[in-house]
Amino acid sequence: MDTLDYDYFFRQLKGGVSINETCFYFMDDPQESDHYIGYLPEYEEPYWVGYCDIPDGCEYRSAEELLEAKIFDGKSLRERWSNVCIVSIEGICLQDWTRFFEHV
Repeated sequence: MDTLDYDYFFRQLKGGVSINETCFYFMDDPQESDHYIGYLPEYEEPYWVGYCDIPDGCEYRSAEELLEAKIFDGKSLRERWSNVCIVSIEGICLQDWTRFFEHV
């Protein structure tokens, strides 16, 4: 397993439970470049995108804003979700994350 249903992922990201860092790539990217997004509740804008996607990274107030931002080759993560391959969440493989971590 290397993908999740978009609505399920959105619920987890919005809920902020066990999802402080997600690493993924797009299957239609021949170089399979890693991308990073996450959630850090201690910040005013807790949803973030790593500096590999945006110079100096960026932050958002909501999960909706992050997933709708057109920052992945001019498209949002929601628009490109069918091509997302998740490498890890919380630093572990997707299969272990779904089995051993709390979810909402």
